[in-house]
Amino acid sequence: MHTLPYGSWPSPIDAALAAAHDGHPEYVGFVGDEAWWTEPRPEEGGRRTLVRRRADGREEPVLPAPWNVRSRVMEYGGHPWAGLVLDGRPVVVFVNFADQRLYRCEPGGEPRPLTPLSPVGGGLRWAEPQWCPDRDEVWCVLEEFTGDGPTDVRRVLAAVPLDGSAAQDRDAVRELTDDAHRFVTGPRISPDGRSAAWLVWDHPRMPWDGTELVVAGIGDDGRLGRPRTVAGGPRESIAQADWAADGSLLYASDRTGWWNLYRDDVPLCPREEEFAGPLWKLGHRWFAPLTSGLVAVVHGRGATALGVLDPETGEIVDAAGPWTEFAPTLAVHGERVVSVGASPRSAYEVVELDTRTGRARVIGAEHQDAVDPAHYPEPQIRTFTGPAGRDVHAHIYPPHNPGCVPPGDELPPYVVWAHGGPTSRSPLVLDLSIAYFTSRGIGVAEVDYGGSTGYGREYRERLREQWGVVDVEDCAAVALALADEGTADRDRLAVRGGSAGGWTTAASLTQTDVYACGTILYPVLDLAAWAEGETHDFESRYLESLVGPLAEVPGRYAERSPTEHADRVTAPFLLLQGLDDVICPPAQCERFLERIRGRRVPHAYLTFEGEGHGFRRADTMIRCMEAELSLYAQVFGIDPRGVPTLELSE
Repeated sequence: MHTLPYGSWPSPIDAALAAAHDGHPEYVGFVGDEAWWTEPRPEEGGRRTLVRRRADGREEPVLPAPWNVRSRVMEYGGHPWAGLVLDGRPVVVFVNFADQRLYRCEPGGEPRPLTPLSPVGGGLRWAEPQWCPDRDEVWCVLEEFTGDGPTDVRRVLAAVPLDGSAAQDRDAVRELTDDAHRFVTGPRISPDGRSAAWLVWDHPRMPWDGTELVVAGIGDDGRLGRPRTVAGGPRESIAQADWAADGSLLYASDRTGWWNLYRDDVPLCPREEEFAGPLWKLGHRWFAPLTSGLVAVVHGRGATALGVLDPETGEIVDAAGPWTEFAPTLAVHGERVVSVGASPRSAYEVVELDTRTGRARVIGAEHQDAVDPAHYPEPQIRTFTGPAGRDVHAHIYPPHNPGCVPPGDELPPYVVWAHGGPTSRSPLVLDLSIAYFTSRGIGVAEVDYGGSTGYGREYRERLREQWGVVDVEDCAAVALALADEGTADRDRLAVRGGSAGGWTTAASLTQTDVYACGTILYPVLDLAAWAEGETHDFESRYLESLVGPLAEVPGRYAERSPTEHADRVTAPFLLLQGLDDVICPPAQCERFLERIRGRRVPHAYLTFEGEGHGFRRADTMIRCMEAELSLYAQVFGIDPRGVPTLELSE
């Protein structure tokens, strides 16, 4: 056992190891009896491949580099593939990230395009493909740009012929709906093939504010009849809908303040917990009906479990196992349920539940300890008291290293992590980028500030018109509480976050003196510019709920924007930005830095070509983690050993 200062503990978890384990399986599905899913490849430029699990248990990538199975619909993407067995062979359709075309492929064969390219704006994009083999079509969400601006876009449901006739002919794509609504999700087709259900919503609402569930009949000619609204509205969020085997319609609604399940408007399991979440990506799936009449569910309050709901009794039996968090992806086949689960001791892996036996097991992307798990952090689930006595949920990761202890009564430095979204939350799972810091003696506090999901609509709406206030206050409350109770060193507190978390970090540095430094990743920094077209269509009106309408409260936009108050920043900071980011573009960072110039505030600005919103490449993530650690080393007066020194300019 070595006695060494916090922050200088030697650790086997280096940045390369953490980067190699970034990302997780996503978008599970069945192709015949086989489970398939997408999986990240950080070391291959951050692409995502499609993986199949054969009957003998072997995992096999379906598509080699450079194929990248990822949709750009609404920029955050959506379910990018679908498959089935034809004539005894698996056949898949998938979206390729580079050109956003839909392709058809049989394993071992060369993918063939099904959709054309478009020279207009962002082109044609596709998500949530669903096979209609009886019609020799695949039904999808089509996002089509009509001009060069980020909001010059329309979205409809469309049918793509599987014979390739639309590969060079846009007119061969059959539109199933008009573009009366700004946003649509993929259609779910009823068991008898005579009805389709999907969700719609319009600006300025976000899908967690209010959506409508619509149903339309399917004619013998494959055309949709007039849609009718059956649930939802401006203040009711329907997050997902699907058909049960008996033809009843299931959906998740937050009409009671919690996303609960309903069958034809009848509540199935009323609880103060969530059976759905924010629809950031098309194709998120929190429930899936089985042919037996039971329903597989991902549910919980804060953390999520995988369970099976009996709609007749309202009882849920959760899968036994070590997993404490399940991602919003589900697929069912017969009595088998597949999802993606993780825990504080294991990264995300593909989990199968046999509902006949109740047995759950890992079937893909199985977690393997890259280092002795004794170096993993040991998190604490805590609730702090924020301003006005409000609860603030957080996960606390104290410094932990089996071979090191600090000298005397030294208190550790802590970094507050603000999650993105902001309508999101921090999952309690093994994250080697957190372990990278905790194993060196730097604590991490993940804060689910007001506005986070998983705790009901009332908690979520604490941030309504309060972005840059409640999130900043809640993060500061946790940081100061840790210092006051003797857990953290008051003089060595930092804050960091990406996207909306980058906003909270920058706002914290301009509004408080709590933190000694901060790390800001691909942030929102200039509210007015973001609201006036400097982002993508999906979030182009988001600020109306987070801050208020710009025309009505322009002063609020100026009052809260870090760019407008860059002169208040005195703490050193690191700014990290992808040059291909269309959600939070580099121009935001550049204006902020221009206001900083000459103020003698130590800082560094690192940019990365080929990276968008959220970093995916291993070399990028390595550079970012090492730079962040070097910032803390210089500010906190620690020696992390072997980490390149980040050059700070003033």
